[in-house]
Amino acid sequence: MGQRYERIDGRIRDFIEEQHIFFTATAPLSGDGTVNLSPKGLTGSFAVIDDVTVAYLDFAGSHNETIAHLRENGRITLMWCAFQGPPTIVRVHGRGEPVFRDDPRWSGLLAHFPSIDTVPHGLRAIVVVHAEHVRDSCGFAVPYMTYDDDRELHAKRFAREDDASLGSYFEKKADIATSIDGLPGLPLPLPPTP
Repeated sequence: MGQRYERIDGRIRDFIEEQHIFFTATAPLSGDGTVNLSPKGLTGSFAVIDDVTVAYLDFAGSHNETIAHLRENGRITLMWCAFQGPPTIVRVHGRGEPVFRDDPRWSGLLAHFPSIDTVPHGLRAIVVVHAEHVRDSCGFAVPYMTYDDDRELHAKRFAREDDASLGSYFEKKADIATSIDGLPGLPLPLPPTP
């Protein structure tokens, strides 16, 4: 194993689309800045756009490091692990950008996620990643774990919010408009849902 690929297609695409969770890693340019690693995984919130581009939905939460790092430098790595079946790890190293609600590309990108109701989750951005390197590795040390179901807590929590209350929620959080390192994060006030 341990190969590099030019494209996200065939076996690699099938593998990442079958996984229930993936991880994003970003960092600021500053050598003493905070490296961020985040789990992602609501069913239907990830899409392969084409053979070198993927995207995922970025939902409301209490932090915003990934968006801040992407706005500063665009560097991102996505990683999927096989917790069932043959041991495999796939990484996509690339350049990412957050697309916000007022971007003209919003509706076209959102069409790639037909199976998820984004409203209850407080969708705040769509992160688009252009792959520069695609690699796999063995994953021999990754444990077996089973997927039971998505948690309902996030949807239940943010279903109570409309655009105004969600914007107010974000404005009260210390690490939304700026990152913990002081980088620009989510632009506020939050643009209305198209």
